[in-house]
Amino acid sequence: MLYQIKQYIKFLLKSTNQHGVHSPFVYNLVTKCFYDTANYPAYKNIINYRNALLKAKTNIKVTDLGAGSRVLKRTQRSVPDMAKNAGTTYKRAKLLHRLVRYFEFETILELGTSLGIATQAMHLANPKADITSIEGCPNISNFTKANFEKHNLNHITVITDNFDNATKALASNKYDFIFFDGNHQKEATLKYFETLIETAHNDSVFIFDDIYWSKDMTEAWETIKQHPKVSVSIDTFFWGFVFFRKEQVKEHFVIRV
Repeated sequence: MLYQIKQYIKFLLKSTNQHGVHSPFVYNLVTKCFYDTANYPAYKNIINYRNALLKAKTNIKVTDLGAGSRVLKRTQRSVPDMAKNAGTTYKRAKLLHRLVRYFEFETILELGTSLGIATQAMHLANPKADITSIEGCPNISNFTKANFEKHNLNHITVITDNFDNATKALASNKYDFIFFDGNHQKEATLKYFETLIETAHNDSVFIFDDIYWSKDMTEAWETIKQHPKVSVSIDTFFWGFVFFRKEQVKEHFVIRV
């Protein structure tokens, strides 16, 4: 936690808003998506889905395959505790929704389904998009699959497997958007990035969750930024964005969202 506090102070000192951005592509993304203040009708569905989880009476026996939770240490966890402490926040779910709307993603891969809060937000932005989500814990996977059916969320495929196996099996596909939100360890993050970069095209977007989770995760993020196929990267503190646009000059941005 102390590491994150120190890094956040550094982030605040370095970060800017749209006025510090000279790239038209990034400027438009910041002003038309990041800072979009429209109250989309789907936001009500997003918060209703999350609130339903916060009121659930279910307990789940959890198998942690990644770095695990800093807050939830017991293997037997209540769904409300998971939604509150490990699930995507309402603010970030809304941003994910806007991102899918803005870029009109049609093929989406998510590493780390959890309770499906992020998945649902992305689905609502484009109900026809094909979303594949990987969840390592069978019990969480079964719960969330049933929840998707309950909420009539279609075109979502949940793969129950460890990320090593699943990413290798999916490496021949092409994805518009990949959300890395399941294993906050340096070696694993870099491995999945190297495997899945083959699925990227010129307009693909990758997001890495919790790039300041630990010193190791920040090191992974720094390595990813320097990859020769990455042209533009954006650090929003809680997420790291990378783009592969060959027409863009390689540049790194630190943006307050």
